[in-house]
Amino acid sequence: MSTQGKETKVFRLEEVKKHNDVKSSWIIVHNKVYDVTKFLEEHPGGEEVLLEQAGQDSTEAFEDVGHSSDARAMQMDYYIGDLHPDDYIPEKGKTKFVTTGEGSSGSALSNWLIPGLIALGVALVYRFYVSN
Repeated sequence: MSTQGKETKVFRLEEVKKHNDVKSSWIIVHNKVYDVTKFLEEHPGGEEVLLEQAGQDSTEAFEDVGHSSDARAMQMDYYIGDLHPDDYIPEKGKTKFVTTGEGSSGSALSNWLIPGLIALGVALVYRFYVSN
């Protein structure tokens, strides 16, 4: 793994877990490792927020806050490497899609058939109640 001719360091999860205090704070966001030790005092949410996440995956907490594009750009100042592929943390909310092999025609049929049947059912119920 290299970025512009520079080798990307790879860290095991066990190594990241050791960096969980004021002296050395590392976090994982989207399977990338960041050393945020020097950012603790500058963090707008306070250093406690980062210390709670230190040594572990912080992806969900990072995304839940809704960081600005400036904050996301600033991340790269603290990037030190990637999490080892064997330790990758699956991201919640991301699902893998499986195709049925029917192509777009199968889904187009169901996109019209189900709403059409619902509309027909509603029309029949409406007609039944109006006619009585």
